[in-house]
Amino acid sequence: MAKKIEVDTGRCIGCGACAGMRPDVFALENTTEGARAHVLTQPVDENGIEEVINSCPVGAISRS
Repeated sequence: MAKKIEVDTGRCIGCGACAGMRPDVFALENTTEGARAHVLTQPVDENGIEEVINSCPVGAISRS
């Protein structure tokens, strides 16, 4: 079974790299602290997900 993708919104700085790479999975949401990424839907296609995780400058994206 595929692991669930999660965003630690406490660590996220809202750079938008994840949403730019996989807009079908991630989106930015405006909060009182600024923009934060969140998961729109769990990916059906795992293509590029590992690259997105590794591209997060603060390590806010993980699998569990």
